[in-house]
Amino acid sequence: MKTKPTLIIAVFFLMVSIGFAQKKNAPINMISGKTSISKYHSHEELGKMSKGALLNLYIERIEVIVNILPNIAFATKPGVTMESLGIPETKENKKALEDNREASVDYFDSTVEFQKKILPYSDTRDLIAAIMFYEETLKSLHTYNDYKTD
Repeated sequence: MKTKPTLIIAVFFLMVSIGFAQKKNAPINMISGKTSISKYHSHEELGKMSKGALLNLYIERIEVIVNILPNIAFATKPGVTMESLGIPETKENKKALEDNREASVDYFDSTVEFQKKILPYSDTRDLIAAIMFYEETLKSLHTYNDYKTD
């Protein structure tokens, strides 16, 4: 009678341990998080939006920039791993990458918290100009490879 529940529990723990073991060996992406925006806007489109919508666009663009720009020397798109770049996947390198990722998340979270409190006081024209600038910066990532020389 007790054999069946014991067997089920043993199989469950076996499957959980296999699942965790496989996650440790999975390669870690150099870039994680949001890496693209849904749409680029014209000045006229932005001028017709409410300030709340502009604030959301502004924060979305900051998120993408924070996730990509610090790692631009490695990659401009997600899916690139240390292994694909030829970086040894040592314990120290993995720890450094995880620490960097954690620092980026902390920075972004504190920036968004600040922006949500202070940004509503900004002038709408300045907010539109900042969004346009961020979008141009993000567009320029598509030409990043043009700057590489052999």
